[in-house]
Amino acid sequence: MLKNSSLNLLKGKKNLLAFSAGIDSTALFFLLNDSNINFDIAIVDYGLRQQSKAETLHAKKLAKKYNLICYTHLTDKIEKNFEAKAREIRYTFFENLIQKYSYDNLLTAHHLGDRFEWMLMQFCKGAGCAEIAGMKEIQEKQNYTLVRPLLHIDKSELLIYLQQNSIKYFEDDSNTDEKYTRNKFRQNHTNPLLKEYLRGIKKSFEYIDEDLKILIKDVEITKIKEFAYFSSTDDIRNDIYTIDKYLKSNSHMLSAHERELLKNRTTVVIGRKFLVTWHNKMIFVAPFTSENINMPKEFKEKMRKLKIEPKLRTYFFTNLDVFKSLALE
Repeated sequence: MLKNSSLNLLKGKKNLLAFSAGIDSTALFFLLNDSNINFDIAIVDYGLRQQSKAETLHAKKLAKKYNLICYTHLTDKIEKNFEAKAREIRYTFFENLIQKYSYDNLLTAHHLGDRFEWMLMQFCKGAGCAEIAGMKEIQEKQNYTLVRPLLHIDKSELLIYLQQNSIKYFEDDSNTDEKYTRNKFRQNHTNPLLKEYLRGIKKSFEYIDEDLKILIKDVEITKIKEFAYFSSTDDIRNDIYTIDKYLKSNSHMLSAHERELLKNRTTVVIGRKFLVTWHNKMIFVAPFTSENINMPKEFKEKMRKLKIEPKLRTYFFTNLDVFKSLALE
């Protein structure tokens, strides 16, 4: 069931599987094991369901049985914006493990339904081809590679695999709670369409992936500490796609409003965390700070002559090594 493109990337590497004990991650666990891929697992308990304790215990037992490491994390209670906050906590946990133990790849069990669900949600918000293409099988992050080996497989196929092999898994009742937008799309739109048009939807994503390679130029992003820059392609859609890709790697999802701002302005503050600015033929993405620092007159004059965006000057002043490495003078 797993593609050779995923398996070849994982063989001989240090892999970490984001595990939940649900249908998707359990299927991926055993598919990886069947393919002789070495990996460890990491599971997060958000403390909201009694069943989550049993899921964590099951994960530990599986790890012991198959001689791999199981990392666990119990979160504090999340009071609001559960989905966004849970994702932030989850990926912070995974990325800390990756950095501490030098994992090469993070594996997630996103499947075709997740990708289709994302596509429909983006389409309804207002998005172009690059955005609705959504998740990729292989995505380069700052210090690791994110791999989604199940992206071409529907959940119904994973369930059949588990049942045929008598493999235990857990079902999370909150996945049917329609107070979450994602669940609402899943129950009312994604699942019914996949059930009726699975073959066509699979083929459509194959075409979308092929078209995306033609429509979007792959741009190299250079990083210096928390500062990033790349050469503009002179195509605003392509540039915004690259900005979006970089910000996603830093756990920020561009909103429709932020995309519109990027189309019409040369400098935009994103989520009060990032500053994006065009400078000549370059695009800079820096941490945003509103701190007012008293800078020497000589430095301010240098910034003025170089036509450095005023909102970026404080960052350059407090990170002179970054500024000097750009050789803008």
